[in-house]
Amino acid sequence: MKRHLKWIIPLTLGLVVAFPLFSISYYTMVRTSTPQFCAMCHEIQFAYNTWKTSTHANNAQGFVADCMDCHLPAPHDTVNFFYAKTAHGIKDIIIHFTQDEYDHAKARENAYASFKNEQCQKCHRNILYIPDKRGAMLAHRTVLYPRPGYEKRCVDCHRNLVHNPRSVYEYKQFRRPYRGLGL
Repeated sequence: MKRHLKWIIPLTLGLVVAFPLFSISYYTMVRTSTPQFCAMCHEIQFAYNTWKTSTHANNAQGFVADCMDCHLPAPHDTVNFFYAKTAHGIKDIIIHFTQDEYDHAKARENAYASFKNEQCQKCHRNILYIPDKRGAMLAHRTVLYPRPGYEKRCVDCHRNLVHNPRSVYEYKQFRRPYRGLGL
């Protein structure tokens, strides 16, 4: 019996302590990873409202790219994801309590400067096959397979897709001219 207690007691203690800690951490991470949570701070309200009117929230495919998809590493990269999420959260809290006025233009430039192509390519994977847009396919080829010294980032060309004030919702499927009924 004593021999079994040597591993039963630590295992039980580990489960009693580790499971609740993991559950609380996971629950907190999930609840703080929604656009609605981000929008609770008045500094982020502008970004939230402009995101809602963009094609990242409204498109023909029905896909929604939220805050985490663009501003954080992929969740399967667990260590970098938790580190980046924590760093963003601490930065946002400090800004909330130390700055009187939030500079959206400066924040936007800082975000664009930090974006990596991999963040866009988490969702935009098949960018070399766009049958009706040969120029876009060629431009994407220069991003995916750059010559040394000519590296580009997705946001160099796609700068104004999200977080721009709009008076109407933009839907990707309605940008093209109507070509139906032979008109």
